[in-house]
Amino acid sequence: MRAIEITQPGKPEVLQMCERPLPELKAGEVLIRVHAAGINRPDVFQRQGNYPVPPGASDLPGLEVAGEIVDGALEGSGFAKGDLVCALVQGGGYAEYCAAPVAQCLPVPAGLSMVEAASLPETFFTVWSNVFDRACLSEGETLLVQGGTSGIGVTAIQLATAFGHRVFATAGNDDKCRACEALGAERGINYRQEDFVAVVKELTAGRGVDVVLDMVGGDYVAREIDCLADDGRIALIALLGGARANVDLAQVLRRRLTISGSTLRPRPVAFKEAVARKLRERVWPLLEAGKIKPVIYRTFPLAAAAQAHALMESSTHVGKIVLQVA
Repeated sequence: MRAIEITQPGKPEVLQMCERPLPELKAGEVLIRVHAAGINRPDVFQRQGNYPVPPGASDLPGLEVAGEIVDGALEGSGFAKGDLVCALVQGGGYAEYCAAPVAQCLPVPAGLSMVEAASLPETFFTVWSNVFDRACLSEGETLLVQGGTSGIGVTAIQLATAFGHRVFATAGNDDKCRACEALGAERGINYRQEDFVAVVKELTAGRGVDVVLDMVGGDYVAREIDCLADDGRIALIALLGGARANVDLAQVLRRRLTISGSTLRPRPVAFKEAVARKLRERVWPLLEAGKIKPVIYRTFPLAAAAQAHALMESSTHVGKIVLQVA
């Protein structure tokens, strides 16, 4: 099969087309003929040498695919050969064929293209497991999304809005702020020109937000503590702003705050299976009804993976970047 490999850690041009054998299936896995593969920030980190591949996972980049099941462990899964699915994988997505745990496969939602379906797994699994499971965003509560126009951001805004929450989101310019608002955010906050703490406090009459979805870390954490309501929670999922923070622990104690962190890729199949069940039950009907819509910024052919990574690193996109494979 054709695939994109990382020839050595470095800039986008280290992504090169290669020939690889078909993946060898493990117990509980299916083989997917890939139609499209989503690009995510962890792929960039892996290419740069900053995101180790979990033991036993493919060294090829790519954490989400959509395609056709052609072989594998199907008994009792509810799937059959020829079914169109999207899947969360530990790696190997930038290829014509990819192995995926059948428990991490979901049917392509009715009405969605394969490109749209490929944009779903990584961001929807991440947002659901962090915002709704870990941070327990509950009825009547508010959410602040850092990086509202990223793939994670557009998913978090739409999901929380669909479930009736007030959502605020930060972005790097006014156009991106308007894009956040078009997706359902009550207010896009231009972090280059505005203090998101002050804006959040004003919009919540001084109370603060209940949950912050944070992809930045670094010195943002202390400011996020300042804009949390009592009993508020920070769900930290990336460290684009750095791995160290100086925080006021007295506030954490006094106001019963929670700071939690997680990464999805190394979690076991059983954990991801549980998330998949919740997505299929709670979120897939919203996608099929058009109440939540994938946001595709641009597609590239598989051979142009380096160009797609360059676009990702430019941070000019709104939503998802996807490779078309088949």
